Amino acid sequence: MVNPDRIDPGMARAESFGPSDLELAAAEERGRIAARIEPRAVRARYDRRRGRMLVDLTNGCSFTFPPRLAQGLEEASDDALAEVELLGNGYGLHWESLDVDLSIPGLLAGLFGTKSYMARRAGQATSAAKAAAARENGTKGGRPRKSSGR
Repeated sequence: MVNPDRIDPGMARAESFGPSDLELAAAEERGRIAARIEPRAVRARYDRRRGRMLVDLTNGCSFTFPPRLAQGLEEASDDALAEVELLGNGYGLHWESLDVDLSIPGLLAGLFGTKSYMARRAGQATSAAKAAAARENGTKGGRPRKSSGR
């Protein structure tokens, strides 16, 4: 393995048209390390009966998630969901017909879309406590007004 800290800076290109040889070697080394330590998908499939995506990882673990939670998959048909492909050596999942890509690290962290998508989804959460508060506010004439802070 190449240690990027020990590469001769003289290997760098004189032009600035792209990454230098040093930058490329360092990126390749980071990729090799990531491939060893980060879980990657080796198989993905859609289970129609359970309505879940099933993903098998390089470390022997598996996980499932409901595709309806993921940005771009909310309204997808079962047939479209079944067309999942592995992306980038198992780093992501891809649906060509839907133009949707999801990263394995993001899914493992519970991130099913962009920051704004996740914020919108969080505001859609329902619970018995939220429903009771809404009913109580309704009997009082609606949502309490914000105080002016004076």
